[in-house]
Amino acid sequence: MGQFGIGQPVRRFEDKRLLCGNGRFQNDVNLPGQTYGYVLRSPHAHAAIRRLDLSAALKAPGVLAIYTGDDLAAAGMGTMGVPFANNRKRPDGSPMFWRAHLGLARERVRYVGEPVLFIVAESLAQAKDAAELVDIDYEILPSVTDTAEAAAGKHALWEECPDNISNLFESGNRAAAEAALAKAAQIVKRRYVISRVYAHFLEPRGAIGVWDPGEDRYTLYADVQYPHRVRQALATRIFKIPESRIRVIAGDVGGGFGTKGWQYPEHRLVLFAAKRLHRPVKWACERSEAIQADEHARDNISEAELALDANGKFLGLRVKTFANVGAYISSERNLLATFGNVGTLTGVYDIPAAHVAVLAVMANTNGTAPYRGAGRPEATYVIERLIDDTARELGRDPVELRRINLIPPQKIPYKNAFGLNYDSGNFPANQQKVLELADWAGFPKRRDEAKRRGKLRGIGIANPIEKAAGPGQEFAEIRFHPSGNAMLLMGSKNQGQGHETVFKQILNERLGLDPAEVQYIDGDTDRVAFGIGTNGSRSTVIGGSALWMAADKIIAKGKRLAAHLLEAAEADIEFAVGENGGDSGGNFAVAGTDRRISITEVAKATFQIGRLPPGFEGGLFETGTFAPADNTYPNGSHVCEVEIDAETGELEILNYVVVDDVGTVVNPIGLKGQIHGGVMQGLGQAVMEQVVYDRESGQLLSGSFMDYAMPRADDLGAIKVESNPCPTKLNPIGAKGAGEAGTVGALPAIVNAVLNALAPLGVTHIEMPTTSQRIWQAIRKSRAA
Repeated sequence: MGQFGIGQPVRRFEDKRLLCGNGRFQNDVNLPGQTYGYVLRSPHAHAAIRRLDLSAALKAPGVLAIYTGDDLAAAGMGTMGVPFANNRKRPDGSPMFWRAHLGLARERVRYVGEPVLFIVAESLAQAKDAAELVDIDYEILPSVTDTAEAAAGKHALWEECPDNISNLFESGNRAAAEAALAKAAQIVKRRYVISRVYAHFLEPRGAIGVWDPGEDRYTLYADVQYPHRVRQALATRIFKIPESRIRVIAGDVGGGFGTKGWQYPEHRLVLFAAKRLHRPVKWACERSEAIQADEHARDNISEAELALDANGKFLGLRVKTFANVGAYISSERNLLATFGNVGTLTGVYDIPAAHVAVLAVMANTNGTAPYRGAGRPEATYVIERLIDDTARELGRDPVELRRINLIPPQKIPYKNAFGLNYDSGNFPANQQKVLELADWAGFPKRRDEAKRRGKLRGIGIANPIEKAAGPGQEFAEIRFHPSGNAMLLMGSKNQGQGHETVFKQILNERLGLDPAEVQYIDGDTDRVAFGIGTNGSRSTVIGGSALWMAADKIIAKGKRLAAHLLEAAEADIEFAVGENGGDSGGNFAVAGTDRRISITEVAKATFQIGRLPPGFEGGLFETGTFAPADNTYPNGSHVCEVEIDAETGELEILNYVVVDDVGTVVNPIGLKGQIHGGVMQGLGQAVMEQVVYDRESGQLLSGSFMDYAMPRADDLGAIKVESNPCPTKLNPIGAKGAGEAGTVGALPAIVNAVLNALAPLGVTHIEMPTTSQRIWQAIRKSRAA
């Protein structure tokens, strides 16, 4: 392990560029002759378009074109679609119901913010002015935005689907779960509402479309998490052309969190318009527009039942979830979070039988899609809240109830009741360590001290586990120049996680290359051959392993040439990375001698034909494509301690402790940053964030930061993070993934702590977000009762 190798707390290489203002984010991109696009959106949650008059707007100064849904249809524009739709059914056995959005509305709008027109002008101001001149006659129709009301069929979004239920997904063994409940000594049942939230990344989305008539080829500049998948989707599903005729370029991305996906209509709209106008078209989402324009997240209602024997051992779990997926199901993204991670509903506990049924509910809202955790926080919230509520109802200690039901190390590898394979981990050790770090034993004393000050003190625990880095390929390429330095090209896309640093550390570990002399490239489909992109805590696990494989090939080829240059047998050549790293860090040597040659010198020699042995292919550039055999399972334990003012409901989070197992830790500093950020996003949802609609009109009530509260640094006390790594054997690095771990555990840990603080007053239930108002109302209600 050198100065920059795996496990070293290296400061991020990319930060100097970014902090000095030299980043190139989406809105920094401007092209000669570009025009400006503006999306006119629906002001209504549900309405029929009775008349659309564009005549005045088309005559407005600077207006170049106004496109409608009919224009897209006439051009034969496709939709994304849901590949597995034919395999899904509704509860009555009929085919899954879904409707994809074309890109612009036709005849009817079904949520506030739905794109209706795309206006292109010489300036953004002129496009906005033209939008004011558009005359649309809407017939307002009944709408439903609340998940429970939509599931009950209060108003139908689509005549063909009067109950609003798109499809049913089931996992586990229904009969076994019912049998477990039938023989249980005790059953605890609860209903949990997991609120709707929005990512609110630092830079709102944007796109620039370019069409080159000479090459008959599109270029899309967009801040997306998966450039190659965006290219594939646009080519094969939307424009129905070869992938080679679209290039996607993603520069620095100002945050993504899963929400900057592949299906947004603005991508196709700027390309569509650019070809017709023969000029670049730029669209930039404004902050006030973003929450109407983008996908939202979460928004579930889960009814959960936990069966126990007389000794408190868990026997079975049954869950029924209503998941709000919005007005349209435009691609598989709108369903991924509803089913992709329900397998971790049993958590880190030895629960022999379980079954979950997830009903995808359509409502007059934005679509939902993956957002940091993508179903993992929801699953963990249900089981960890349910265990705390069970302990409270049955008079048991919540820590001890968890302890006696944790999967013991001797049962690892462990197949849970949903068929997931936990290949590594020490769950009891995680819990024990976090209890010690949080001084759980000393909490009663701290609670008494708080009581003397008139405050309510609470403590909560959660033991999260998540399914991460699922099977799927990722790509890496190491490309040496004739001068001996290297380029590193990665298929995953950085959005602030520190990919450049992590991947250069892995490269240094394997080849000993000085990170300062390695050029890092991602996000360009013409420069990087292939990539799936960044999501699901997969980049280090799968992308890093692809890089590891590419390095293996570099070493293997280098040995052949080093043997020739050192006049030795290839079998006698060894490769090792020195402790000092840098240019001389990686060396080929003849075993048992001091004869050696650096990898840099070998790289140079591959481009010098006079130094190559017969039959040796010149140049040194290798690729790696890695696909794991199974998911990884990052896990850990979280403890949160809070204090509440009983008179006002004011909540203060005093202390937060995390013990994580993300497998091999490549960069401890980067890991802590990921955990801190994840915890903060979990805190946001737990105590303040929520997308809110008016139940009658369907109007969005939380469309700005005046209405949608975001966490700040002073909302969270000290965070202590310790690692308890149990590396996986599913990839050569041993990594499990860390990008979402903080969020997964934070939701239940914080809410459990709040309820623990309120327990002396008789409060047994509160829904997120646990705002001061809700806490105050819960206290008043309990006192009145």
